[in-house]
Amino acid sequence: MIAAAYLSLLLVSLGCMVVLDRRLRLFFWHDARRAAAVLTAGLAFFLTWDLGGIGLGIFFRGHNETIGIELAPELPVEEPIFLLFLSYLVMNLFLLFRRGLQVRARRSEHTEERL
Repeated sequence: MIAAAYLSLLLVSLGCMVVLDRRLRLFFWHDARRAAAVLTAGLAFFLTWDLGGIGLGIFFRGHNETIGIELAPELPVEEPIFLLFLSYLVMNLFLLFRRGLQVRARRSEHTEERL
């Protein structure tokens, strides 16, 4: 029950990232090809990291409840969805903050020109 709620919330949150991205044209709606490459590379890196940790016995599911679908031993289906959400969130936030800094710099330049 809790695992299904967790997965549902992950998917809703991922959907919210898509809406934010579309509304503000941050990542995929700015440059879809580059965004797909970056997101794929980030997801591949984190999955490799997780699989390495699982192989070394560092990461394990333990007593956590999952939906029951495992992509590999100790790797529930929720994990790659979380990693996808995390990577997408970081890119949206990075681009949003960068845009804010650019706006601030333009305002500062404009203010200096008036002086």
